[in-house]
Amino acid sequence: MTTHPTNRTTPATAGAPAADARALGLAHYAARGVLEHVLARHGVTFLQQIALRTAATAATALTGDDLVTRVRASVKGDPADVRAALDALRDKALLTTDGPRLLPTDAGRDLLAAVAAEAAPLSARVWGGIPADDLAAAGRVLALVTERADRVLAELERAAAA
Repeated sequence: MTTHPTNRTTPATAGAPAADARALGLAHYAARGVLEHVLARHGVTFLQQIALRTAATAATALTGDDLVTRVRASVKGDPADVRAALDALRDKALLTTDGPRLLPTDAGRDLLAAVAAEAAPLSARVWGGIPADDLAAAGRVLALVTERADRVLAELERAAAA
């Protein structure tokens, strides 16, 4: 077997597909599809769930603009789409307004708990049995890819704004 000095092939990795943007995207959309199946039963979208979870887990109540910024940092989405998700969450009484701040309602927190409970056994089927060392390695690689992609995206956005 021919190996690159920084990419040694071992019996455990022989024949394994190399991680790349396509593999990452396929894994993301496959796992997201499982979650979206659960979310659909509750009448919420993936983006709405991300926004609601962001509001619910914030250390302090966030303004609408702060929430848009945080959600956009997570999903890299269009701010208008995030605002539409926030409007839908308010319409469904899952988020409420308190002055300039948006807060999850009891119904919103209950929804997050129900989705987490329903998704947990499905997630266990997806992630279960993967060796801890493999998960740790994947976590390190994904963190590095995220950091680099965020940096490149910021450069592209600065260039587009100039």
